[in-house]
Amino acid sequence: MQISNDTRSHYERIGGEAKVRALVKRFYELMDQLPEAHRIRQMHHISLKNSEDKLFMFLSGWMGGPQLFVEKFGHPRLRQRHMPFSIGEEERDQWMLCMTQAMQDVVEDEVLRGELTAALHKVADFMRNRPE
Repeated sequence: MQISNDTRSHYERIGGEAKVRALVKRFYELMDQLPEAHRIRQMHHISLKNSEDKLFMFLSGWMGGPQLFVEKFGHPRLRQRHMPFSIGEEERDQWMLCMTQAMQDVVEDEVLRGELTAALHKVADFMRNRPE
C-alpha cells in the first residue's frame, strides 16, 4: 500500500464535512441495497438515520476533524457499544464491503482510499466479539 506524504488530516484530505457525509450516506445506501450485506443490515433499525448521524460524527473525529461524537456522546467505546450485537468475520466483511465500495464511489484520491481502507479494516476487525 502506498502512503501519502501529505501532512493534512484524513478529514482535510477527503474534503471535509461534505465528503464525510457523502461517504456515510453512500455506505448506508449500499448496506440497504447489497444482498451481501443482509446480516449487518438486519442489525440496524428500519430507519438508518440515527446510525448515519452517529457514523458521520464518529468518522469526522476519527479522521482528524471536529470531535462531534465525543462532544455529544463522550468517548466512542466502540467495542463496548457494539457488544449487544454478535459480530464475527462475516459481519466485519459485510461492513467492509459496503465501506470499501462507498470509498470507491466517493473518495477520488486512490492513496487516501488505501490508507482509509487499511485503517478501517483494523477498526472493523476490532469489533469482532464472537469466537470463530
